Amino acid sequence: MLKDIRLEQMAGPLLEWFSGNARKLPWRDDPSPYRVWVSEIMLQQTRVEAVRPYFERFLRKLPDVWALAACPEDELLKLWEGLGYYNRVRNMQKAAQEMTEKYGGCLPADEKALLGLKGIGRYTAGAVASIAYGLPAPAVDGNVLRVLTRVAADPTDIKKQSFKEEVEDAVRAMLMHPDVSEKQKESLRDGNVSGAVNQALMELGATVCVPNGTPGCGECPWSVFCIAAREGRTGDFPVKSRPKARKVEERTVLVIRSGDKVAIRRRPKKGLLAGLYEFPNVEGVLSRDEVLALVKKMRLSPTHIWELDNAKHIFSHIEWHMQGYAVRVPEQKGGEGEEPELIFVDVKDAKERYAIPSAFAAYTGYLAEWTV
Repeated sequence: MLKDIRLEQMAGPLLEWFSGNARKLPWRDDPSPYRVWVSEIMLQQTRVEAVRPYFERFLRKLPDVWALAACPEDELLKLWEGLGYYNRVRNMQKAAQEMTEKYGGCLPADEKALLGLKGIGRYTAGAVASIAYGLPAPAVDGNVLRVLTRVAADPTDIKKQSFKEEVEDAVRAMLMHPDVSEKQKESLRDGNVSGAVNQALMELGATVCVPNGTPGCGECPWSVFCIAAREGRTGDFPVKSRPKARKVEERTVLVIRSGDKVAIRRRPKKGLLAGLYEFPNVEGVLSRDEVLALVKKMRLSPTHIWELDNAKHIFSHIEWHMQGYAVRVPEQKGGEGEEPELIFVDVKDAKERYAIPSAFAAYTGYLAEWTV
């Protein structure tokens, strides 16, 4: 069990491994509080390699808290386009605006104060506090939970909040009293042991003690301590309760073209993909005749209708199964029927200025390809 493992004595081997195996990542080159915060929010639910270009572009456009706080919403969402989970960046802006009012445009060097900001949970607060400020704050994510439950062969359900808190307490104790040499401390940036240990733990889970397939126990600095590895049971951990099955929704998506323009609309301010732009779509799988009737109901006059490929997009709790249609209409403005008002924008603008979520990625490709 985790409570029986002395993590303090394991900090030294972990840091020695990390010094020779850490990936070169742009946010590690300059671990300022703002850069750490942006990277950690982006990395939630998103792979490292996917985040790299977004991080660099985001920092070029919005280099500090002040710039983020003042950024127009459409521009902000466009910068985030493709990363998904758009509430992350909306909450970042709300937190940035609060920082300009309360903390002079800086992230506070205090774990509890960080937790009080919009969109910053326990993991992110710990990451910023430790990596940017050197505070002994735990940053426990899925990688850390996997590593530690394997080391301890702990069968507790990792989705239990009480267990997550137990893991956080164990990591905090390791950060407060790490058994590391003076030489190791001196080799670290500003002697920041807490930040290095947290990053090393996450790195170990991301690159060696991996979730799928066989972990690289032969490369692991903790293999000598790991009960699951010793017993050949790494596949048994971590233990977690099964998630609820995702709800499947069928939708029909319309790519409506008028000359060099395409019809889009803005989603409601609340709910799934709130406030983003989308191709008009409805629940259910419509036939060609039903699409014809729907477009006419929008007070448009379709001249051609083609069936497009089916597509699927998976959200955390919903799965969309989509049937697409390309529709050509004479040049005119959006309709005034029961559908929310459409706007016709230049195809180039649709791709460069409007944040159309990746849920519609299978159909944005037709903007460049489809001509009549």
